[in-house]
Amino acid sequence: MVEKRNIFLIGPMGAGKSTIGRQLAQQLNMEFFDSDQEIERRTGADIGWVFDVEGEEGFRCREERIINELTDKQGIVLATGGGSVKSRDTRNRLSSRGIVVYLSTTIEKQLIRTQRDKKRPLLQIQGGPSMDILKTLAIERVPLYEEIADFIVQTDEQSAKMIVSKIINMLQ
Repeated sequence: MVEKRNIFLIGPMGAGKSTIGRQLAQQLNMEFFDSDQEIERRTGADIGWVFDVEGEEGFRCREERIINELTDKQGIVLATGGGSVKSRDTRNRLSSRGIVVYLSTTIEKQLIRTQRDKKRPLLQIQGGPSMDILKTLAIERVPLYEEIADFIVQTDEQSAKMIVSKIINMLQ
């Protein structure tokens, strides 16, 4: 059953979508994609540059197109960007084309996990991650994650390996 369905990981930055997605795909012998990495691969530039040149709106349009294309595939694990759920079309595609797993984490954990990350444009606006930025993003996005999630998995106190096992058990 699991092998035939797509699995889409959603959640805020620092929740572990890419790390868990890679391991999940490996365990299930499925192909793994990361929408942010796919954008970087196709543009030949990092996400920060795309944000600088095209703005958030341009980036979101690009992200929506890529997620639409990737979710048309069969038998993949896809780690989405934290803000991809802002698009109603993307939310509809994710929920209709696969199993959506919301990887949830606290703002405190996000702050710790994103502290040294220079590849997150929304956190670089004021010189690095701040509790205020993360809270604002959470207020906007958590209801959207919850709206389309088939499963919600808390990632704070468990290893990626344990979370992958938990997701596989939920899917069976």
